[in-house]
Amino acid sequence: MARLRDIVLDCAHPAATARFWAAVLDGYSVAPYDDAELARLRSLGINSVEDDPTVLVEPVDGGPRLFFQLVPEAKRVKNRVHVDLAAADPEAEIQRLTALGATVQARYPDNVVLADPEGNEFCLSLRAAP
Repeated sequence: MARLRDIVLDCAHPAATARFWAAVLDGYSVAPYDDAELARLRSLGINSVEDDPTVLVEPVDGGPRLFFQLVPEAKRVKNRVHVDLAAADPEAEIQRLTALGATVQARYPDNVVLADPEGNEFCLSLRAAP
C-alpha cells in the first residue's frame, strides 16, 4: 500500500512559489540548503537559491511535502487537483492569503476559491476550523 510523500507543483518561479506556500501553511517551511545542496546548484551553474529549479517545502510534523519544480510552459487551464484549506477565522484568513499574494477567484456558500501567485487554484472552507 502506498502513502502520500510529495505533492508536486509545476511553476515558473519555484523559490517564490515555495515561499508563498510555506507562509500559507501552518507548520511548513522551505527546506534549508546544506553544503551538498549548494554545491549541487553550483555544479549546475546556479549561483543563487532564487534560481533553484526544484524547491522543497517540508512540514514539521511529517505530513506530505510540497515540491515545486520549474517548467517552461505557463499554466493554461484549471487545476485537475487542488488543495483545500481550513482556518479558525476564514474571513481573516482570506485577508492574510491575499496579503501574501493570493487572489480570490470565486465565492460559494461553503468555500472560497483562491489562486496562488502562479495561478494554481485552492479552496478555503468558510466553515471555521476547530
